[in-house]
Amino acid sequence: MTDIPVTAPYDGSAIDTVPNSTMEDVEKAMATAHALYRNRDGWLSKPKRIEILRRAAEIIKERRQELAVQSAREGGKPLMDSLVEIDRAADGVENCVEVLRSEGGRVIPMSLNPSSTGRVAFTQFEPIGPVVAVSAFNHPFNLIVHQVTPAVAVGCPVVVKPADITPLSCFAFVDILHEAGLPKEWCQIVVPQDLDVASALVSDERNAFFSFIGSARVGWMLRSKLAPGTRCALEHGGAAPVILAADADLDDALPRLAKGGFYHAGQVCVSVQRIFAHSSIAEKAAKGLADLASRMKVGDPTLADTEVGPLIRTGEVDRVDEWVHAAVDSGAKCLTGGEKLTDSCYKPTVLLDPPADANVSTMEIFGPVICVYSYDDIDQAIEQANSLPVSFQAAVMTKDIDTAMRVYNRIDATAVMVNEHTAFRVDWMPFAGARQSGHGVGGIPFTMHEMQIEKMMVLRSDELQ
Repeated sequence: MTDIPVTAPYDGSAIDTVPNSTMEDVEKAMATAHALYRNRDGWLSKPKRIEILRRAAEIIKERRQELAVQSAREGGKPLMDSLVEIDRAADGVENCVEVLRSEGGRVIPMSLNPSSTGRVAFTQFEPIGPVVAVSAFNHPFNLIVHQVTPAVAVGCPVVVKPADITPLSCFAFVDILHEAGLPKEWCQIVVPQDLDVASALVSDERNAFFSFIGSARVGWMLRSKLAPGTRCALEHGGAAPVILAADADLDDALPRLAKGGFYHAGQVCVSVQRIFAHSSIAEKAAKGLADLASRMKVGDPTLADTEVGPLIRTGEVDRVDEWVHAAVDSGAKCLTGGEKLTDSCYKPTVLLDPPADANVSTMEIFGPVICVYSYDDIDQAIEQANSLPVSFQAAVMTKDIDTAMRVYNRIDATAVMVNEHTAFRVDWMPFAGARQSGHGVGGIPFTMHEMQIEKMMVLRSDELQ
């Protein structure tokens, strides 16, 4: 078995290694998870699960700084944002406890006709079975919390595969769960580098629920390999659109849009990427964004004042640079940025009116680039926003309720933010991609629901009327 090196995306320095999982490791993990699920007498009680989760949240809070620095170093997200990520993670664990305490089954109406008379029916929840979670690099701690903690909360054994480029945060969180009292076999980590091994994990017939966060290409491919009966939730990317109306408060909107576009160097599935601005304010808005972008501190993500860190791989820097220059060569105006600062860092970039067929207009950039397009008719802007095969979160900036409602009603999105950027999220709200952007619904309570079976009992008694 060879170890997988983990290096810092900012400077390529070695951080640690993790063991590479073999086919035998995957088989052992799935066999263990399946055996746990089939042994109902060995299931963890709800009070025990609550106790574990409460203690885990406490440990996360105690190690906040340490966990944030590790996350920033291995994933490249600036420390100021990684600290927020750790806070969100602790809150997410506590949210699982809240859901367990407040949500239950339901009563199914009976005695409505002769065939249902003398019966009462109700539902309760039970775990669906072993969960396989495959995660992404861009929120290396909190995404693991979103995929693993709901499984632990509802009583599902879970096998988790972190992104092999950012596995350390996953190991840290799982160690915290074990320290908090979760038996080790209930949450196992595998890190296969071989695609065949990873596919075997996902396609295993003992996998009851598959959770995936990552690229659409990989997600849809893995979904096609699922065994019959395996439920799944897929979270892919988008190219989040913003409609900037003529009456938008630019002083309020532009800092929000800059944050939403350049947060984690644009490596977020709902990053602000495409802003459709009314022609009366488009150039002013683009120049305002460019000014904000030009003043952002780019560099070492472990420093407290860094606002934009590196891209996850040097190859991604090259790709983003190629796309930006192709757009400029085709007529886009580059108002700031458009250049590599180092092999790992790209200067925050604002483009005005890129061609509609440019890669920056049709693909998810996943880099620190915001494109501004001018429009005269809002319906045309909405049509252009809807022209891509992806659909996730969107936004509209306006002071007019009718404009907000028009965009909300007509734009292809699963959530529309009004006077807020597209990357807004709290972890108890539904978070879902549509069309090529995903399948199923994320968010702590919704994931917990998906990982359970709603099991009904129908009871007949002559005493019932």
